[in-house]
Amino acid sequence: MQLKRLNELLLQVRDRPFYAQHELGARGPLNSLHDLASLPLLTKEQLLGEAAGRPARVFDLPRIDYTRLHQTSGTKGFPMTVLDTPADWAWWLNCWDYVLDAAEVEQRDVAMMAFSFGPFIGFWTANDALVRRGTTVVPGGGMTSQQRIQMIFDHRCSLLCCTPTYALHLGAVADKHDIDLTKTAIRRIIVAGEPGGSTPSVRNRLETLWGAKVIDHTGASEVGAWGFGNSAGTGIHVIEDEFIAELLRFDIDHPAGIGVEDGEQAELVLTSLGRFGGPVIRYRTGDIVCGYRNHDQECGFLFLDGGVLGRVDDMMVIRGVNVFPSSIESMVREITPLAEFRMIISRVDEMDQLAIELESDQASVAKLSDLIRDRLAMRVSVDAVAVGSLPRFEAKAKRLVDLRKI
Repeated sequence: MQLKRLNELLLQVRDRPFYAQHELGARGPLNSLHDLASLPLLTKEQLLGEAAGRPARVFDLPRIDYTRLHQTSGTKGFPMTVLDTPADWAWWLNCWDYVLDAAEVEQRDVAMMAFSFGPFIGFWTANDALVRRGTTVVPGGGMTSQQRIQMIFDHRCSLLCCTPTYALHLGAVADKHDIDLTKTAIRRIIVAGEPGGSTPSVRNRLETLWGAKVIDHTGASEVGAWGFGNSAGTGIHVIEDEFIAELLRFDIDHPAGIGVEDGEQAELVLTSLGRFGGPVIRYRTGDIVCGYRNHDQECGFLFLDGGVLGRVDDMMVIRGVNVFPSSIESMVREITPLAEFRMIISRVDEMDQLAIELESDQASVAKLSDLIRDRLAMRVSVDAVAVGSLPRFEAKAKRLVDLRKI
């Protein structure tokens, strides 16, 4: 099925402007999925438009064909514009059905959409997939956190959609106002945008805080909604009905990537099979994962243990140790589940250094410092800062400050 759909996709795009220039113009149908490796890889830098307001290059149909517009962060100082045709949007919703099924969402549910409803894709597709399913949707854009909590109580919301960070932040707000979130009707929390949903310390804290089950979801504006969490909350299944997934390791000896065995860390490379208005073929997502094709999970799709472990561009090498921000967050949540924090990376005498600011007391700072030393076999500067002094985030949290680029 994947090979048939892939060849249909290649036939559709080979004469289009972007892929005609991307070495696909003369390609015929592939004989097997193994032949996919002969096609060129695609990177985000190749997708980026030439200026602000210009869509990513892969969206090369006439503008009148597109009815949805969103933005994602770019690398040239301006957002990357992402477009969808009506058929593409329907495909997004079909992908989201896998997530909603994993969360056991029913027509009787009432969903609080706790995101800004701005140009970032966020939970826009989740919103429309829930409406299509017949679920009552409560739009939470333009509200304070306390107002959203009140709406959850008032309308007996049984489903919450937000980032893991924001679900924790709602817990901090509730605690400040002596509100017990386990008294709400929330039974499922669908989280996305950050790795926390498959991180045990974060997931366990959220489930205790809300008295609800957490369902993880992964996707990207330029790719689509490509993954859903397993029932145990320990990882992500790739929706292989709609995506072809490759797990590749890139290094000096293998610049074009080489396949890995089950359980080895690799970068996830995806081909979307149903988004004809802006398809990505062999797209390097930048997500670091640990995948298993042979597993005992309830679903036969490729399983990513621990979900997305980190980002290629976020990985820090501190005194020879590879450190991902997600691993630091996991340790922070073990010590102070609701506290805000920030990581600062700098360079001193040609060596990268990591410091952490934590909104907590000296006892928690000492515990975190010891835990990092025990887990990573390295010392990291951890400092206590005043509560409320660090930024709060409703969408993806940006807790890494890189002073090396200044």
